[in-house]
Amino acid sequence: MLIFASYDNVLHALARNKEVVHTYEGHKARIHLLQPFGDHIISVDVDNVLIVWNIQSEEEYLQLDFDKATFTVSAILHPSTYLNKILLGSEQGTLQLWNIRSNKLLYSFPGWGLAVTTLAQAPAVDVVAVGLFDETLMKFQQDWGPSQQYLFVPVRPTDGHPVMAAGSPVGHIALWDLEEKKLMCQMQDAHSTAIAGMSFVPGEPLLITNGADNALRVWIFDGPGGAGRVLRNRMGHSAPPTKIRYHGLNGEQILSAGQDGTLQSFSTVHEKFNKSLGRGSINKKKSKKKACLTVELLFLKAIVYYLAEVAHQSDWDGIIACHQGYITCTTWNYQKTSMGAHKLRPEEFSKHKPIDIYATAVDITSCGNFAVIGLSTGQVDVYNMQSGIHRGQYGKDKAHEGAVRGLAVDGLNQLVITAGSEGLIKFWKFKTKDLVYCTELSSSPSGILLHRDSGILGIAFDDFTISVLDIETRKIVRTFSGHHGRINDMTFSPDGRWLITSSMDCSIKTWDLPSGCTCSLNSSEDVCHFFRSNRALYSLVSLRPLPADYEPSLVALPSTCPMQDVDASGDEEPYDEMIEYVSPAQLGEQLVTLSLLPESRWKNLLNLNIIKKKNKPREPPKVPKSAPFFIPTLPGLIPRYIPPEEENDAQSKVVNLGVLAQKSDFCIHLEEALSTNEYKAPLDLLKSLGPSNIEIELRNLAPEGGGSMEVMLSFLRMIEMMLNKKYNFELAQAYLALFLKLHLKILSSEPNLLEELSRLSMQLEETWIHLRALFNQSLCVLTYMKSALL
Repeated sequence: MLIFASYDNVLHALARNKEVVHTYEGHKARIHLLQPFGDHIISVDVDNVLIVWNIQSEEEYLQLDFDKATFTVSAILHPSTYLNKILLGSEQGTLQLWNIRSNKLLYSFPGWGLAVTTLAQAPAVDVVAVGLFDETLMKFQQDWGPSQQYLFVPVRPTDGHPVMAAGSPVGHIALWDLEEKKLMCQMQDAHSTAIAGMSFVPGEPLLITNGADNALRVWIFDGPGGAGRVLRNRMGHSAPPTKIRYHGLNGEQILSAGQDGTLQSFSTVHEKFNKSLGRGSINKKKSKKKACLTVELLFLKAIVYYLAEVAHQSDWDGIIACHQGYITCTTWNYQKTSMGAHKLRPEEFSKHKPIDIYATAVDITSCGNFAVIGLSTGQVDVYNMQSGIHRGQYGKDKAHEGAVRGLAVDGLNQLVITAGSEGLIKFWKFKTKDLVYCTELSSSPSGILLHRDSGILGIAFDDFTISVLDIETRKIVRTFSGHHGRINDMTFSPDGRWLITSSMDCSIKTWDLPSGCTCSLNSSEDVCHFFRSNRALYSLVSLRPLPADYEPSLVALPSTCPMQDVDASGDEEPYDEMIEYVSPAQLGEQLVTLSLLPESRWKNLLNLNIIKKKNKPREPPKVPKSAPFFIPTLPGLIPRYIPPEEENDAQSKVVNLGVLAQKSDFCIHLEEALSTNEYKAPLDLLKSLGPSNIEIELRNLAPEGGGSMEVMLSFLRMIEMMLNKKYNFELAQAYLALFLKLHLKILSSEPNLLEELSRLSMQLEETWIHLRALFNQSLCVLTYMKSALL
């Protein structure tokens, strides 16, 4: 569960590949050998000092000092099945077997008089492979250049044959037969760059390799001829990424194009879902058959821009990409994780490749049926994604006099928007290819981006400014400035309120479109992928605009080093925390305000009888009768037991609470409020009770329950006060409904209570008429907005 790493004379233990959990300090020289050993870790420094550490307590368990003149430790190994024992190799050629537990030297091997460079456990027990320095056993020569990595395998897992694997700087692997001293087979193009490391899995026909192409591959040897095939593959970009986009609507996949010419898919859920779509090639069949010297010429250069749609990605290719300095645009299939079947370019260039003409911008329709491609000559063409057939071009000869800098198709396939380097932006009919509108921009655009849901077009210029254009009115509605370098990329938030831009000045800025201000700014100089979260989704954020000359502070990026305490009294600018807003009990007297009580407190007050009936047990619990310690008997010659007295079940259990009951606190508060006209105390008491207790309190307001007519009148006036002040509106409705249900007969026979009820009825009707008008008005506005936008 731990990874051990040393630098200089300090040893660290890392958990979860990023968190330093243990630090071991005690060496006075640089550590150059490490050996995990159960609950301990063994380290050796260049001063020939060996220390055994306890992993959990970070304490020294044992320390051994060796004389450099007689035994300089150069290799360390724990032999399999050897308990508490380690094998040490030296530069003098001798070997020593030590027992760590008893601190004893068990055996010393004389060696061969040559320095021991490495020790490796063989698949067989009691056998260790010893690597010696400057001893030539046999020679091999390969045509691919010097070997970058050697792997000696005493027994190959497939057939028990001794084999040596050798890597090359061009990515090939050679398997050599050590008995017959000849080449067995070749694994060409195992990696696109030099082989960095190889390792056979003991007891399995598997070889693990990695290279400078940032790829890790597992090869299995299960075919004829001894050659291996790829079993598993995990790879990333071997060069900086050029364009990244989310793929799909769930945010679980990210498509990334890199300068290495590959298109990768990274999962935000787990790394096991990552996959590579491969590297673009001019001819896939030829690139696999040609010799290694011509393979590089058959591959395409890096993807500079791409777009993807998921509408029909299971039926045909759903990704369109343009490559650096290449006129042909390639299609890619996400489901098959490979380059697509079509290569899209104008018909006049189908037989020859122009030198100075290349694709500059692409877009794909929301339905996934068509792709629009712009060239450096100003030509804009439309292709069918399913068949790859050319469907026409915009303009008589070309759409723009200069190079096409940006393309965008609206969500309904009605308009195509193109931007040229000459400073013009044009609107075209998608089907008829007719020009609808043309306007001149303030500067030459470097790229455009359309938010299809809102119809907002973002335009980046060569003078490092950004403009926002409304495609409905075709006017510039916002202009932003603040970047000091070329704008690399930009994107809209899903709701279209924010525009996020990245620039060559190593900054990422977030622009708030409604206010027209900068609301966030980040700075970074690292070439890699990072996830940044929107804190406004889960915490309070001060959305104040930043000044134009605001300089962002550098953010600490993820690192394996332990975080150091930072003095809060430094030179950093104090951050003004947003004052948390506390909402009052009622925003305004003219507004109807609801309470903050949960629905379970008031919603089921009228259905308590049904709830109690459903929850009532079928049979009452039976208590066993307790027998007396001495059973009583009747006097006489013959003993007879006294029969138990029969219980009188006919006795009434109904108690007249009007005589015995005491007044509750709620009744007392209502009586006091009748004279003071202050009903806050009884209302707060009622809000603190549960549904059953509320029913009991309202039931006891009647005279037979211990109340009186005055208390019932006070309760109705409390409801009237709640309706007048328009707060706790739903509680007033629920309490009044339950009160009427319980005491309808009494209310109908008392003139004072009837008069109070008539006033409440008129007040309720007026309030509901006002609320109903507001509800209808809001529904009409929402219905109009929905239909008008369509």
